Amino acid sequence: MLRALELRKDFGGLTVLHPVSVDFRPGEVHALMGENGAGKSTLMKVLAGLYRPDGGHIEWRGVHADFASPHDALVAGIAMIHQELMPIPDLTVAENITLGSEPCSSFGRVDRAAQLARAQELLGELEADIDPARLMRTLTVAQMQVVEIAKALGRNADVILMDEPTAALSDQEVAALFRAIARLKARGVAIVYTTHKMDEVFRLADRISVLRDGSLVGTAPASEMNPAKLITMMVGRELADIFPVRQPPTDELLLEVSDLTHEPAYRDVSFQIQRGEVVALAGLMGAGRTEVVSAIYGLQPASSGRISFHSRTLSILSPQDALAAGIGMVTEDRKGLGLIPALGVGQNITLTALRDLSNGPLLNHRAEAAAVNSRMTEFAVKASSRAQPIAQLSGGNQQKALLARCLLGNPDLIILDEPTRGIDIGAKAEIYALIQKLARAGKGILLVSSELPEVLSLAHRIVVLRRGSVSATLDAASTDQETVLRHSMPL
Repeated sequence: MLRALELRKDFGGLTVLHPVSVDFRPGEVHALMGENGAGKSTLMKVLAGLYRPDGGHIEWRGVHADFASPHDALVAGIAMIHQELMPIPDLTVAENITLGSEPCSSFGRVDRAAQLARAQELLGELEADIDPARLMRTLTVAQMQVVEIAKALGRNADVILMDEPTAALSDQEVAALFRAIARLKARGVAIVYTTHKMDEVFRLADRISVLRDGSLVGTAPASEMNPAKLITMMVGRELADIFPVRQPPTDELLLEVSDLTHEPAYRDVSFQIQRGEVVALAGLMGAGRTEVVSAIYGLQPASSGRISFHSRTLSILSPQDALAAGIGMVTEDRKGLGLIPALGVGQNITLTALRDLSNGPLLNHRAEAAAVNSRMTEFAVKASSRAQPIAQLSGGNQQKALLARCLLGNPDLIILDEPTRGIDIGAKAEIYALIQKLARAGKGILLVSSELPEVLSLAHRIVVLRRGSVSATLDAASTDQETVLRHSMPL
């Protein structure tokens, strides 16, 4: 149905996609796998008309195709779900879902009732309980992801490119998406799927293509692959154990959160973190995890409750207050809250440390360059230079840059909200090792993750939230996924 023939793409003199040839067939899930920066998203964006290729061409149903824009690809029958969400925040959910394909009356006006009904139908396919009349800006990242998927389903496309579609979804939402994918396959739709979750690949894929450093390593039926072989193809080496051994925390209390409340998101949330301890917040979408950590960092201050840090009660009304106290954070929504896309990689990394890199009112550019170069090397950020706009980097490399920024100020408490979202298996292993290294150095880590194996393997204790309240505090070493889920599910 769709074929890439020797496709090549360059950015700023750097070739990110070497000549790649691969085909996609009706009624098949074809997984594109590879590390961050391997070229997966770039290949998808060329196929979807967002980027023009610098070499090679696309063949659509056996005929040469030239997609000059995403509209050309949509008209042909190719839709894409993007890794980086692209909502229009001041429009409703229904308006976002039907954007460009609005149902109209005979007078050419948008039929609002039909628009709401269509949006409700598509959300129903994903078993999502989201009011189509809500403004997009009021949704969580996970809910926005569901809306983006519903929008793609509504295009009635013959090919759907799914770039990390489950990165922000709960297990229930993932299961609903998988059921929708099965229905699409039965209708003969071709699904091109990227993910960093191994279990998803072997549950969904019919064929797997692996990219490494912008080149195609190989394509094979999923039945002929296994996780170990796939990882070796992706990273060019074996990863014996991606989860490092946990070291016990100290007895010194670092953070104490007491009765933190901001109705209706969460209420009476209390927990502690010792020096050298990793505490994870677990729960389903909408349980209040992101809202709680956002309060501790000052993004969305709580209406009541107490935050004690280093035995001192803090009044955190903004991220500036948190940074001054020694609290750093990597947010869940890197595009909306983390990055300044027009700035270079280096400027994004040093954004919160400019005072430390200045001589009086003037920025010390030599010191800034040295700090950036050091951090880019330490975190293996792939970029043509520190001046390259961060928007041109892969999602995983953007995430590494945000981690580098968070740690540049040497905070004592580090909040990581979905830190491995959109990160490949090799980079995950590096981040897991970093988390344990920080804990051994006496830092406190507050982790939010939707991947339970990650939570169970990294955390010392797990605080489970259910509908905004703490339902259990568990010792990670002596619990399992079923127990965490049982405490997460509504009664």
